Amino acid sequence: MPSVLSMSPVILPPSSGRGEDLQVRVSAPATGDNLPIIVFSHGFGQSMDSYAPLAGFWAAHGFVVLQPTHLDSRTLKVTPEDPRYARIWRIRVDDLTNVLDHLDVLEAAVPGLAGRVDRDRTAVAGHSWGGQTASTLLGARVLDADGVPGEDMSDPRIKAGVLLATTGTGGADLSPFAAEHFPFMSPDFTAMTTPALVVAGDQDKSALSVRGPDWFTDPYFLSPGPKSLLTLFGAEHSLGGISGYAVTETTDESPERVALIQQLTTAYLRGVLDKEDTGLSAGGLGRIESK
Repeated sequence: MPSVLSMSPVILPPSSGRGEDLQVRVSAPATGDNLPIIVFSHGFGQSMDSYAPLAGFWAAHGFVVLQPTHLDSRTLKVTPEDPRYARIWRIRVDDLTNVLDHLDVLEAAVPGLAGRVDRDRTAVAGHSWGGQTASTLLGARVLDADGVPGEDMSDPRIKAGVLLATTGTGGADLSPFAAEHFPFMSPDFTAMTTPALVVAGDQDKSALSVRGPDWFTDPYFLSPGPKSLLTLFGAEHSLGGISGYAVTETTDESPERVALIQQLTTAYLRGVLDKEDTGLSAGGLGRIESK
């Protein structure tokens, strides 16, 4: 496998209301030019150091991977009593935009990387809460208490997306706990027009929703095409262990499933960003459909 260079933390100035600098991990192949970009949003409590099975694979296969640490990360110890807490979901989106606004700084942080990056081929990806964060840059919007779509935070710099175990619609679909503590968890996917691959586990049963695993397929079925959906057989919320090697929250450890996600996400992004038909097949581990 090709050598990968990684640098962290690379420090970016905070967005308005964030209160502290943004830490980012930059991973990139040691060689090659015209490298596409993946900006990755981690799940609740994780950090820029999480998701090594994905970040390392993507970087080894020709992508520059940018991983910001959001304020909800356990490494930052921001509690619900913090006045920023109610806006963390919005600050998360600002973090991704901040990364896109400071590509010069991030490229310069890795020796030899500057001038080797193709900014016209940029994708966004995320897992769980990070999937909802990433979806806003693809065109999804958050509904207010009256069901009115909020601000359009889509970013024209983003050409493709990968949404991993991403939460579905809010309202009556939320559990009482989620409705009380996560009112922002009410996405509207009808304007999410950017091409994206949605990955869902058919055994992903969340305490945040009164629905079953099909809740995580909403980003596919409720958005316009072009979209693809990978449904993984037997997969729970960790999708086999994408958040890290041997981490305790992985309840469905499966190296084969993780390998499939590595390969299919890479092929999908290459297909969209390079405008080529790479062909997607899940073998016996899942099912793929597209529109």
